[in-house]
Amino acid sequence: MSTLAASSHPTLAAARSQFTGGRGYLAACTVGLPTRASRAAIIADLDAAAAGRPDPMAYSAAVERSRAHFATLVGIGVERVAIGSQASVAAALVAASLPPGAEVLIADGDFSSIVLPFVHSGRGLRVRTASLDDLAEAVSPDTSLVVFSLVQSATGEVADADAILAAAAAHGARTLCDATQAVGWLPVEASRFDALICHAYKWLCAPRGVSFLTVSPELQGDMPALFAGWYAGPDPWTSCYGAVELAADATRYDTSPAWQAFVGAEHALALFASLDARAVHDHTTGLARRFRRGMGLDVPARESAIVTWADADGTDLAALTAAGVVASGRAGRARVAFHVFNDEDDVDHALRALGR
Repeated sequence: MSTLAASSHPTLAAARSQFTGGRGYLAACTVGLPTRASRAAIIADLDAAAAGRPDPMAYSAAVERSRAHFATLVGIGVERVAIGSQASVAAALVAASLPPGAEVLIADGDFSSIVLPFVHSGRGLRVRTASLDDLAEAVSPDTSLVVFSLVQSATGEVADADAILAAAAAHGARTLCDATQAVGWLPVEASRFDALICHAYKWLCAPRGVSFLTVSPELQGDMPALFAGWYAGPDPWTSCYGAVELAADATRYDTSPAWQAFVGAEHALALFASLDARAVHDHTTGLARRFRRGMGLDVPARESAIVTWADADGTDLAALTAAGVVASGRAGRARVAFHVFNDEDDVDHALRALGR
């Protein structure tokens, strides 16, 4: 198992010890596994609530600690991070920032949660698509917003973010990046994008119902707080009645948090925020590279922790399942993912299951 070069960070072996069910689990791209600390916190909270001692103030504290951990993970100020529970709601907010009839360029075949809010915005947005490889070249002077996942869910491809950002800047277009399949194994700098969306239940191993949206000051100037509720004020517990002023920063886009989900999320997010992101990247992509070579697949220039290959009839996925490997299938392809709780034994077991 890889270890970290910097002694100030926990080793990856120590991180792996926080998971109980990682052996043979190659589906972090579908749903992450809970850490020991997350499981313990959720159970303790349920026990306290069942005993008549729920603690709403403690829930809010868990939300704020989770927000801070995510800000650390993506290298941005905590005041630029909004919390929510769904990627599509965050994408709808960005759609509302655009003038009617604006052109939106989206990566072809991207995840529907960041596509449909623009297609069905009710604002007459002109949605155009291009392949991920051609997305940068497809940006034009008419493009107002470029939308793409940093790592594609169906294929595991990693976008050329540098080229896309350069093209968007050259044409005065804003960018929305969905980093749900990236944050947790791929180093991500949120400040490079006008908006970044991340649901934390995959690679960040949080309970489902915890998502984040980062917002640039320029985008905030144009984006209405469509879903503002009691948590969108400067201090939710003292500004929760009547037509209060919204928070001055990106927390104005907060939606009411799923409390119990954040109780578990803060521990998982704390773990990943404490790790050396580059070491995690090297470990996960190293395992993926080993698997690719065993399968006779090309190793892409922008390596991914997700590996997919054609499996239209599901034969390979069935073979993995029969061997006790948890994998997934998407868009006619078999899909495996390698995370901190995996090691070379997981790779070799999957290859044997596939007769390699």
